[in-house]
Amino acid sequence: MQVYQYPNRSEWKALLQRPVMNNEALESSVKNILQEVKQQGDAAVKKFTQQFDKATISNLVVAEEEFIAAQQLLDAPLKAAILSAKVNIETFHKTQLTTPEVIETMPGVQCWRKSVGIEKVGLYIPGGTAPLFSTILMLGIPAKLAGCKEIILCSPPDANGQLNPAILFAAKAVGITQVFKVGGVQAIGAMAYGTETIPAVSKIFGPGNQYVTCAKQLVQQDGLAIDMPAGPSEVAVYADESANAAFVAADLLSQAEHGSDSQVVLVSCTQAVVNSIEQEINKQVAELPRKDIALKALTNSKLILVNNEAEAIDLLNEYAPEHLILSCNNPEQIAEQIINAGSVFLGHYSPESVGDYASGTNHTLPTNGYAKAYSGVSVDSFVKKITFQQLTQEGLKNISKTVIAMAEAEGLQAHANAVKVRL
Repeated sequence: MQVYQYPNRSEWKALLQRPVMNNEALESSVKNILQEVKQQGDAAVKKFTQQFDKATISNLVVAEEEFIAAQQLLDAPLKAAILSAKVNIETFHKTQLTTPEVIETMPGVQCWRKSVGIEKVGLYIPGGTAPLFSTILMLGIPAKLAGCKEIILCSPPDANGQLNPAILFAAKAVGITQVFKVGGVQAIGAMAYGTETIPAVSKIFGPGNQYVTCAKQLVQQDGLAIDMPAGPSEVAVYADESANAAFVAADLLSQAEHGSDSQVVLVSCTQAVVNSIEQEINKQVAELPRKDIALKALTNSKLILVNNEAEAIDLLNEYAPEHLILSCNNPEQIAEQIINAGSVFLGHYSPESVGDYASGTNHTLPTNGYAKAYSGVSVDSFVKKITFQQLTQEGLKNISKTVIAMAEAEGLQAHANAVKVRL
């Protein structure tokens, strides 16, 4: 990891840059794939699945017998864990459901807002080196609670053309039955434009690598909604003298193992803390099965020594991490000052892993600094908020002078006439 000691604020922007690919080359490649999927449908999807996933797929749809086989293949403890996490995630997200409240803004004028589920949504579930079946819970549960009528799921197959049994079990557990064996840019294109087999949706959700993120941003330009531009995983940890070096090192590595383009950042005011955590990272990474991936991610990562706690908070808010762990003796106090983060983990016994899997909060979060403006996925992400108003004859009379005066001042006489004609 790169070590920075007491960097000037003028250096923060450059220091906190995320790892990026050549955007011009990336966008050109992604555009070509999307265009081919748009024009050729299933044929293009199958072609790119063969090219990128080395899988020959005759039928993109996951059949019912595959769901049944997944149920039998998965061991009982993992099935129990998935169902336990499902309960926690449902419990947390159910509290986000709201009942419309009618507000009388003036006598005879009533206004209210109603949440309506987006009719068709698509969920992208990364596969590859780490099939993220937990993301199905994070996206499928709020989609179901929101009342989305059609939920489709795409995930890349293995070389044998199969999806991980845990992905199929989790999908079935949350009630998703339209599952397709397709990943990468071609999956985003299929859900955006529709193919002979895969229906087009109104909004696409789910994390992915930089290709998937770029694809989501490009289809958004075509008028399709996306959850957020969520890219490679990242975590920032603030550690003071009370931090346990082994805990912090494990937290940093938990994100570094996601992918070689992930980034982890440690911020501390104490040199000894930085040194001990760095030693623990070197010790623990050697034991990881995904050591090579984690080591590549660590080359993108930073150990930053700052002058004091206030400066640490400012730097972390500037970074706006996807995940922020406050490994210190006053986490509640510091948390009150955090304004830019996807999800915050307080204290020495709140590892980021619990949020990834089972505490109940959502793990689909803004990355790449987008936490300055975006929220993580919630039930709200899957609904449209429609406003309503109803006026009585008396209500229209009460509000008429206001509307007429404003409409005429803007030079919109027809607006004014729509009120006048009713008086």
